[in-house]
Amino acid sequence: MIPRRTRFARAAAAVAAGALPCLAFPAPALWWWAYAALVPWMLLLRSAPTGRRAAVEGWLGGAGFILAVHHWLLPSLHVFLLPVAALLGVLWIPWALLVRTLLGGVPTPGRAAAGLVLVPAGWLLSELVRSWQGLGGPWGLLGASQWQVGPALRLASVGGVWLVSLLVVAVNCALVLLVAVPSARAPAVAGLAGCAVLTGAVWQWAPRPEVSGGLRVAVVQPGPVADGPDSAERRFAAGERLTRALAGRPLDLVVWGESSVGADLAARPDLARRLAALSAEVGAPVLVNVDARRPAEAGAAAAAGGGGGEGIFKSSVLVGPGGPTGDRYDKMRLVPFGEYVPARSVLGWATSVGRAAGEDRRRGAAPVVMELPDGAGVRIGPLVCVESAFPDMGRHLVREGAGLLVAQSATSTFQESWAPAQHASLAALRAAETGRPVVHATLTGISAVHGPSGEPVGPRLPVSASTAEVYEIPLARGTTAYVRFGDWAVAASVLLLAGCGAGAGVRALRLRRPAPGPSAPPARTARG
Repeated sequence: MIPRRTRFARAAAAVAAGALPCLAFPAPALWWWAYAALVPWMLLLRSAPTGRRAAVEGWLGGAGFILAVHHWLLPSLHVFLLPVAALLGVLWIPWALLVRTLLGGVPTPGRAAAGLVLVPAGWLLSELVRSWQGLGGPWGLLGASQWQVGPALRLASVGGVWLVSLLVVAVNCALVLLVAVPSARAPAVAGLAGCAVLTGAVWQWAPRPEVSGGLRVAVVQPGPVADGPDSAERRFAAGERLTRALAGRPLDLVVWGESSVGADLAARPDLARRLAALSAEVGAPVLVNVDARRPAEAGAAAAAGGGGGEGIFKSSVLVGPGGPTGDRYDKMRLVPFGEYVPARSVLGWATSVGRAAGEDRRRGAAPVVMELPDGAGVRIGPLVCVESAFPDMGRHLVREGAGLLVAQSATSTFQESWAPAQHASLAALRAAETGRPVVHATLTGISAVHGPSGEPVGPRLPVSASTAEVYEIPLARGTTAYVRFGDWAVAASVLLLAGCGAGAGVRALRLRRPAPGPSAPPARTARG
């Protein structure tokens, strides 16, 4: 029986240890810390006296990780962030049990080698489950902390951010063995060497994007606008003023941020005319983002065409000199509580505690690839806000022919937090995964552009800046392994865990089966 004081101390240590990886993400962006950030937590788990205790400390550490990485949500969710973290923390229980089982005690070389493979796979399983959009999506994946590391971006081009997460956790496992299990140093060193060889092989032989042509894209960032009944109009006017200043410069596209237009263009033809005049003045189409209620007649037409019908939508709309071109993408993956309240009849009270959505926004029906007029056949794939965190969405758009990904975002609610830097960093990963450049355009910063290998292109527009910047963006052709084969690293991890689990179950059944007793002597008959 563990003394109560010890239990409390270990519980507090688990929460703190689970929170440590947050320092590897922006804004601290200590990318190198990710390779050792799990070591304290894993050392605690491997020393757990029972499996039940390891499960509790895995849950507490997972909750600490969610709280630390998403702490900037407190202004929106307030105390509701605590039960959310407690719920998501459950996802780390299987991983904690794997750590204790495979790395605890004095593991044999074989068990240690298995831990170097299965423990990273277990971590990836937790990342996979919480990447479901109903749980908030794949924000804060461990591999995403490596957004500025060239070799890690090359790994992402082969196996997505998932492969980077696997490698980071494997290095942490090897360090745990080196620190705590002297007898397992041979497999630990072999594991580190394997990670280095894999990274080097990918760096040397993975195909690189072949640059072919380019685009001149302007990002318009209006900056903060004070809340008020006319804030949408003032934001539009700021974007209009900054765009007009680009006249005379050769441009292929102008991009505004998320919610840059506060009224549906069908309901406000005056706004549509102003945007068309802007497009004619700068000589390029303007991609805006409409956050508004769609009129009933427009909703009926959209529903007839396979769209979302009536309601409030966030939509990317391309506008040319003649007005809206007809290309419109309605955001598909919404932010829980921020844009809709799950099970509103039960959880609707959250709107009175934080800044949860007072009315659910509607989802789009399908991704859209837009053709740039006079863009030499270049097609763009729009993403809205948190959708840039989903690896599969960028992959799908590129497979449909997008040569440029455009993520329109607004993090003005979280200006003074780590959120803008975290969000902007995702563009580098999506670019590396797909081999296509990514434009991340925001209302209030940070706006950024990354080339087809994930490399930065031009300056990042800082938080609160009110400016417009023109970027010379290299285009690329060819297909990355990730675009071609998808989430194979995830599938391999799940199959590996399932196979090992089935094998362990078979062995357990054999151990429980009673051994056959000695055979009875033949019965003697009366005649015998």
